[in-house]
Parts: sequence; C-alpha cells; structure tokens
Amino acid sequence: MGRKESEKKNIKEEELPAEEELADREAAEAEELPDTEFIEEESEGQAVQEEEESLRDQFIRLQADFANFRNRTQRERVELYQRANEDLFLELLTVLDHYEMGLKTAEEHHADTAVVDGFRMVYEQFQNVLGKFRVEPIDAVGEEFDPHRHEALTHMPSDEYPAEVCSNQIKRGYMFGDKLLRAAQVVVSSGPSTEEKEGE
Repeated sequence: MGRKESEKKNIKEEELPAEEELADREAAEAEELPDTEFIEEESEGQAVQEEEESLRDQFIRLQADFANFRNRTQRERVELYQRANEDLFLELLTVLDHYEMGLKTAEEHHADTAVVDGFRMVYEQFQNVLGKFRVEPIDAVGEEFDPHRHEALTHMPSDEYPAEVCSNQIKRGYMFGDKLLRAAQVVVSSGPSTEEKEGE
C-alpha cells in the first residue's frame, strides 16, 4: 500500500509540470494571436478618419463650387447691366444725332441767337449725362482710318488730308468705357486729286 501511494504521488508530481507547461504554452499562443478587440477598434478609427477626410474634401469642393457660382452670377449681372445700357444708349444716340443736325441747321440759317444758345446748353447737358456713364464721343476727322473705330462710307480725294485719313464725319462714333458702342461713319481721303498731282 505504501508503495502504491508513493507511485501515485510520483505520477501526480510528473503530471504537474506537464500541466504547467501546457498553461505556459497556451499563454504564449495567446500572446502570439492578435487581439481582435484592438484590431476592430483600429479599423473603426481608420474608417472614421477616412470618412472625415472624404467629408472635408466634399466641403472644400462645395466651397469652390459656391465661389465659382457667385463669381459667375456677378459677371453675368454686370454683362446684363451693360447690355441693357448699350441698347438704351444706342437709342438715345439716334435722338442726339437728330438734335445735332437741328442745332447745326439753326446755326447755318442764322436762327435767333438766344434760341440757338438755349439748344446748345441742352445739348451740352445731354453730353455731360452720357459722360457720367462713360459714353464718350469719337471725333474722327483728321485721324488715321481705323477699321476698329471707323466705318468707311466712301473714299474721296482731299487736298487737306493725306490718303487713309478721315476727311469728313457723317455720323459721330461713341465709346462705352473701353468698348466701342458705335463706329463713326466717315469719308476716307484718297489723297490729293489727280488734277493737283498733274499740276505739280
């Protein structure tokens, strides 16, 4: 009996180190295995960061689109305003042309001086109002012909002006700021007449 007990005791002592070794092995394997909770938290954090970056990009794009939209609408508003003004000024210029013709005729026919002076004052006021809106007349006589500012109606010989110079203005042209509102209708000199050239 004493022998059997001692054998059992030895067996138990042999089993104990084996159990400890098994527990150590399990602990080592547990260390080697990745922590699933940590991986899940890390992947969630990465997903949140990616979503934030995506939202930030969308916000930046939205800001840029809004700035472009605002600039475009402002530009369109200015263009519409200018186009409306151009149409109005072109209609007024026709009236101004007739007014100039009437004033010139009154001066040529020696109309009453007080009446002519009164009409001239109104004409100057009209020109001042146009000047406030940056509508300026183009005086073409004596200037070299410029197809961007002048409309040539005909070429005529001129003893006063050399060739390709505007010798007469039929209808005054106007600029609207930096833009041509209406080209000046002009007669362009073709140089001295042939008779004068032959005489020389």
